[in-house]
Amino acid sequence: MKKSISLLLALGFCANAMAAQIITVSRFEVGKEKWAFNREEVMLTCEKDGSLFAINPSTLMPYPLNDRAKAKVNSGEARGQSIDVIRLNDPKDPQQKMSLQPFIDRAQQLCDK
Repeated sequence: MKKSISLLLALGFCANAMAAQIITVSRFEVGKEKWAFNREEVMLTCEKDGSLFAINPSTLMPYPLNDRAKAKVNSGEARGQSIDVIRLNDPKDPQQKMSLQPFIDRAQQLCDK
């Protein structure tokens, strides 16, 4: 049962992904000092309409990176959760979260392809 649910989720995600560019980035690739997530790697995507998402590869849960993506999640047009669920606190200032800008920039490059 779990496998069939996972398969259906993956197929649904793949159907949406066909209209999007996707890359995987890792903590090793980006560097520990800039890494913003509690995961070792995330997938970044730019959808056709310019919505940018980070995706947890183990759950396929998308997390919006820009206002367009947030609006899609809030309206129910896209599935997702707040990026803060997987976002780390800044070790230099624990009251702040790590910057998402390097990931937004990287995902935006996918839109430009």
